[in-house]
Amino acid sequence: MELRLDGKVALVTGGSRGIGRAIATEFARSGARVVISSRKADALEVAAKEIRELTWGEVETFAANAGDPESAAACVSHTIERFGSIDVLVNNAATNPYMGPMIDIDLPRLDKTYDVNLRGAFVWIQQAWQQHMRANGGNVINLSSIGGLSVETSIGHYNVTKAALLHLTRSLAKDLAPGVRVNAICPGLVKTDMARALWESHEDAVSAMVPLGRLGEPEDIANAALFLASPASEWMTGTMMVIDGGMLL
Repeated sequence: MELRLDGKVALVTGGSRGIGRAIATEFARSGARVVISSRKADALEVAAKEIRELTWGEVETFAANAGDPESAAACVSHTIERFGSIDVLVNNAATNPYMGPMIDIDLPRLDKTYDVNLRGAFVWIQQAWQQHMRANGGNVINLSSIGGLSVETSIGHYNVTKAALLHLTRSLAKDLAPGVRVNAICPGLVKTDMARALWESHEDAVSAMVPLGRLGEPEDIANAALFLASPASEWMTGTMMVIDGGMLL
C-alpha cells in the first residue's frame, strides 16, 4: 500500500534533526508541502536544503521556540500564508534538560520541560485549531514516548510530561472530533542526538534487551507518522502507537 499526502500541508516542530527531520523528509517524499520549525534558523536551512535534494519536495522553514506561544502563533500563521492551509500538525519538539532523581530537579528545569513538552504541544494545537482546523478539519500527531507508559528514574519528569501528553491527546481527540483527528506515537529508544546519553556508550548492551534486536532509527518513527497522516488511518483518533521494537515487553 502506497501512502500519499498529495495536496496536504504539514507543519513539523523540532524538524531540523532526528525524528522530526525524518518525518518531514517522509512527508515531502509522499507529496506534502512541509514547513519545519526549530529554534535555530541556520540548522533549519541546512535541513530544508537536504530534504529538498532528497525528495524534490516543497520545504519551507520558520525559526520558533516550541515553548513560546507567540512563536507558535507566528509559525502557524506563516504556514497558512505560505501554503494556504495546515492539514497536519506534528508536535515533535521536546526537551529534557535534566537527568537524575526526579525529586532533585530544580524548578527552572522542571518548568522548561513542562513548557516545551506539554504546554507547548497544547499551544501549537490550539493555534492550528483557531487559525485553520476548526473551519477546515485537520490531523494532529503528538510525539510522546514509551517513557509515558513506564518508569525510568533518571528522566522521571520528562516521562511525566510524556504521560500527560498522552492524556492530552485523548482529551483533544474527543473535543475536536469529528473534524480533527488527534493521535500519538510512543517511540522506544531511537538513535537521535537528544537520546545519545541513553545509548551511545553501550549500544550493544541496550540493543540486546530489545526483542527485535536493535535500537530504533528516526525512519521507523517517520513511517508511523506517515500512516497516521494519511487517509489509511482515517478511522483512528485518540490512539497511541507504540513503536519500540518490543522494549515494553
